[in-house]
Amino acid sequence: MKMRISVVIPVYNAEKYVSRAVESALQFPEVYEIILIEDQSPDHALQVCQQLSEKYEKVKLYQHPDKKNHGASSSRNLGIEKSTGDFIAFLDADDYYLPNRFDAEKELFKRPIVEGVYGALGVHYYTEKAKEQHYHFFGNKQLTTVYKEYDPKDVFRGQIHMLGSFGLFSIDTLTVRREALHQKMEHLFKPHLKLHEDTEFLFRLSYYLDLYPGIIDKAIAMRGIHEENRITQVNTRIINPAISRASLWQEIENWSKKEDTMPEEVKVHIKRMHRSFIIAKAPVFQKWRMIITYLFTDYKSIRSGLYNINFRNSLIS
Repeated sequence: MKMRISVVIPVYNAEKYVSRAVESALQFPEVYEIILIEDQSPDHALQVCQQLSEKYEKVKLYQHPDKKNHGASSSRNLGIEKSTGDFIAFLDADDYYLPNRFDAEKELFKRPIVEGVYGALGVHYYTEKAKEQHYHFFGNKQLTTVYKEYDPKDVFRGQIHMLGSFGLFSIDTLTVRREALHQKMEHLFKPHLKLHEDTEFLFRLSYYLDLYPGIIDKAIAMRGIHEENRITQVNTRIINPAISRASLWQEIENWSKKEDTMPEEVKVHIKRMHRSFIIAKAPVFQKWRMIITYLFTDYKSIRSGLYNINFRNSLIS
């Protein structure tokens, strides 16, 4: 089977990095097309994207119809809409693929039951300043990955931490069958989410699709860390991480309530994770009042929260 992969790259404020991202995808004969969605960048990313689309036949450049900024979710959705390959892969404009990116996919997708494949993501610091800013966040953990192979039916539970130290996979390392994505996902990326939109998408995706582990013991793509990353805003408290994650879990809880086939214990766990972040983001005088209340009414919410580093840190903040 010859794969035809569409690589979707949303581009915003990435003039320094997008060429590397594109060229890292072009190295694969399986990559049928690269879809660039330029999202009204304040830098010269549009000009760079235009040059790339003129230079490489596989590179296709689009903007939103109104030429305005719509965010990563809408840009990825537009990229999926414009893609024509049998498989869809994703790449952020400041990240890049490694030569082994599709090694496992080429074998696994020979089986029709495989609807998606995920792998491990590494970390690349573009500057020493970026390393100083973010090393405490990544520490010695150089891979973002699911730590061992799991059956597809367990991936969703693992993603919401019901199987213990399961780990997470990244959008950069995901490849999905286009047909399965459109048949089983009523909604793609949620445009109203400005942070963690990829995590929310991966949670739902792992519920609806059968996802298989590819290469999970070494990186198949690299996350590019620089001073302008969105993660910078979160880590420097411009955006409170507890608030952003509370919004994520609110979205997941709202979705879970609509899924009649989801086990009740899973819905309860999601509710408790959401509640733990609500506590974490609350002012100190409200926080302890909520904790005392939940100790009597829903102790397990507190217990769920204690597994949360942001929740634990908030208790002393």
